[in-house]
Amino acid sequence: MTRLLVECTHVFQHPKVNSGIQRVVRNVVNQLPGSVDGVECIPVVLLKGKLYRVLKLGALNIPIFDALMTFGGRLGRLAHRFWQLHQRLHNRSNSRVIKRLLHVAYRVTAVTCFGLPLRVIEGINQYQLPKRCTPLQHQPGDQLVLLDSSWHTDFFPFAEQLKREGVGIVSVIYDLIPLTHPQFYDTRLVQVFNEWFDWITQTADGYVAISATVRDQVRDEVQRRLGSAKANALWFDYFHLGSELDLSEVSEAVEPRLARLFATPEPVFLMVSTIEPRKNHDYLLDAFERAWAAGSNARLCIAGRIGWKCDALLARIRNHPQLNQRLFMFNDLSDTSLEHAYHHASSLVFPSFVEGFGLPLVEAMQRGLPAMGSDIAVFREIGGEFMAYFDLAEPKSLADLVIGFENSGQFPATRDVVDWRWIGWREASAQLAERTLRNLVDVPLMQERQHANCP
Repeated sequence: MTRLLVECTHVFQHPKVNSGIQRVVRNVVNQLPGSVDGVECIPVVLLKGKLYRVLKLGALNIPIFDALMTFGGRLGRLAHRFWQLHQRLHNRSNSRVIKRLLHVAYRVTAVTCFGLPLRVIEGINQYQLPKRCTPLQHQPGDQLVLLDSSWHTDFFPFAEQLKREGVGIVSVIYDLIPLTHPQFYDTRLVQVFNEWFDWITQTADGYVAISATVRDQVRDEVQRRLGSAKANALWFDYFHLGSELDLSEVSEAVEPRLARLFATPEPVFLMVSTIEPRKNHDYLLDAFERAWAAGSNARLCIAGRIGWKCDALLARIRNHPQLNQRLFMFNDLSDTSLEHAYHHASSLVFPSFVEGFGLPLVEAMQRGLPAMGSDIAVFREIGGEFMAYFDLAEPKSLADLVIGFENSGQFPATRDVVDWRWIGWREASAQLAERTLRNLVDVPLMQERQHANCP
């Protein structure tokens, strides 16, 4: 009998990480229905060549283990920043000798200061496993749904073994941006992602994207790599993401500086995303500088953790004459503070070059916060007539929207956001299961609904 085995290995191993894909995985798994149309849905992890049923995705709330996980997470982020520093120094040097010395110094430091402590922490955390998961025996007909970010895992040989033993492989695809826009990422990540996609095209029986836009891109890319005949034997579908901020706590205090910002009468435009090149923060600053030069009193609030390739942008923000006057940046907001920002901002602004979905748009609009976004296909899919769109080739188009909204009080979208509706994480999780199953069994296809008010 078919069972859906929904894989969440990376989030299971890093339960304190709460950005992007990790947020999606955690919410989908926590809201996963026990069964759909009689088919059991089981969250699983693949660890050291074995399959486990997940009993508890999050940490056990045991102080010593929680402290180790928190420390491990911080050490991992520090290791990443150290690698970024190494990359910058390496790229700036023209001497092969210096490049070699930098490489040796990086490897020694990475192993002694980061690698060994992280391995010790991982070893200690293994003691939690029996309380968080239990061994599960796979069976022919099972469908392994690779929900988590599997491109940096080591379970590929085990997944291939499962397939040889009758388990179907379904790949959830968030986006193809490292392939379509490699300029926004480090070379190594692009290489890793490309190798993973080569593997997944040879391994998966079907694909579920997080938007119809990405589904079509995946179909095209698989056809390009495998040829039409092989690609036509596979299936392609999509589901939409939910909108709740599940880590928001009513009793938790809002960041004081953020609370003061939203206590002022001037309109606040909110940007929520990791700070990285494809999110296009430079365009945002260009647009608001134009608006301020034209007399606008609008404030711009940038919220998001620091990512990669953003040194010049961070310097621009930190040295900006409007910093902490009309320009504000927060890099470590809790879900509680983010909830406060969504409820008190005047509009979300999202000038991203390319997205697989655009989760902040849904989070904002579901709370009644209107959104201005770049005019790209996936934003049209999500926002429809309820969003205002601007031209990425011309910052003035966003500046004009901001000034017009500020002066008139009328949001420049065709339809009012109060009439916009979207699914929650429970419906999103059920949608993933249902749309996977409808491609596995001979059942009538449900009508695809493309627009934001009919997800």
